[in-house]
Amino acid sequence: MKTDILIIGAGPAGIFTAIELIKHGCKEKITFIEKGAAIEKRVCPKVKTGVCVNCKNCAITTGFSGAGAFSDGKLSLSADVGGDLPDLIGFETVQSLIEYTDKIYLDFGADKKIEGMEHPEEIKEIRKKAIQAGLKLVDCPIRHMGTEKAQEIYYRIEQYLLQNGVEMYFNSECVDLIIENEVCKGADVVIKGKTERIEAKEVVVATGRRGALWLEKMCAQHGILHQPGTVDIGVRVEVRNEVMEEINKVLYEAKLIGYPKPFKNKVRTFCQNPGGFVSQENYDENLAVVNGHSYKEIKSPNTNLAILCSHNFTHPFNQPIEYAKKVGELTNMLGSGKMLVQRYGDILDGKRTWADELEHSNVRPTLKDAVAGDITAAMPYRAMLSIINFIKSVDVIVPGFASDETLLYSPELKFYSNKIKMDEDLSTSIGHLHCLGDSTGWTRGLMMASVMGVYLARHLVDRT
Repeated sequence: MKTDILIIGAGPAGIFTAIELIKHGCKEKITFIEKGAAIEKRVCPKVKTGVCVNCKNCAITTGFSGAGAFSDGKLSLSADVGGDLPDLIGFETVQSLIEYTDKIYLDFGADKKIEGMEHPEEIKEIRKKAIQAGLKLVDCPIRHMGTEKAQEIYYRIEQYLLQNGVEMYFNSECVDLIIENEVCKGADVVIKGKTERIEAKEVVVATGRRGALWLEKMCAQHGILHQPGTVDIGVRVEVRNEVMEEINKVLYEAKLIGYPKPFKNKVRTFCQNPGGFVSQENYDENLAVVNGHSYKEIKSPNTNLAILCSHNFTHPFNQPIEYAKKVGELTNMLGSGKMLVQRYGDILDGKRTWADELEHSNVRPTLKDAVAGDITAAMPYRAMLSIINFIKSVDVIVPGFASDETLLYSPELKFYSNKIKMDEDLSTSIGHLHCLGDSTGWTRGLMMASVMGVYLARHLVDRT
């Protein structure tokens, strides 16, 4: 098989590469290889069964539009948020691309309302409290598509690409890159159970967080220059909406950053979901992690958000993804493959949480099959203590956040750590090979991954 531009992974980065190529009148043949299903066929059995059945290809993390669209569908509209791409191509360039990419999302039906801009005086007061607590409040307008609306938007995008001649192979897996004399010539893929070799002029790897470990393997196998970067280990926190009422109203999502004592690791909030639901995602090798999502129409009585502690490792250790996986595997072992949940007060008291205690709490878990237990038995001491102290600081801004009944789910892991070395054209050390999105270590989240795709497409147009 032959194509001109082969895109491995149909998440936001790969999708927006194709959209921008089409918008520039590119006549080259574009082919996608996607491990999951078309978006209209992405269905999680848990909707009917009520419990996770550990599908081989998790419908929440794989398929057209990737993992982000099925979590909360939020678009961060500031270059200050979403990873390190500004360090590579410049802050002003990224901000301009965000504004351009946002218009494309609007064209496909994204909500015109922008959260976090309507209450400037209240934001000032929240910022004042954050300063008093030793935290930084990051300004970031949010366009919230919502989990169900995001699926509709990405379906329109999928059909747009198909109507413009883009070739898509779903439920297909890339098993290796074809690299000869430090030039990428294509990839070996499995389509319908049969291994095919696809030759291509340009190869784009955009495998997302789920594909970070695979990309790390490819780097080691083929000598693609990279460096160990940051890995985030944390928890998903769930509280009553009443506790988060002011933040939810004024900011929708409060992006807070701190460096709590004694270790002073970077700790931050991420992916806040007012009235949302905690969810489980399954990665390769039976690794289950926690996430959260929020709908436009369906609301719960709780708000959930991630609190992540960043870890940067130095010589001689160079396997941060494997480190985070081991944390996840140990937690999964304690929960028999399910998410562990523990009350904050029980953590401080040095005891596990029991299921009957959750039944009598003000905060009832929205992840119904989470297992009450002791997350501290698996979480690294450095990360756990940093998170506990960060929660105490957030309580200064949001009284009640550090309530005894606040729920902490584990593990929440973000695999960004394999940072690919690239030039400003997003070319790797291997000729005609480009890497995009969260698996590269350069982006975090829907918008920044989409922006990276737009940026690469413009450079590919100049080449073709």
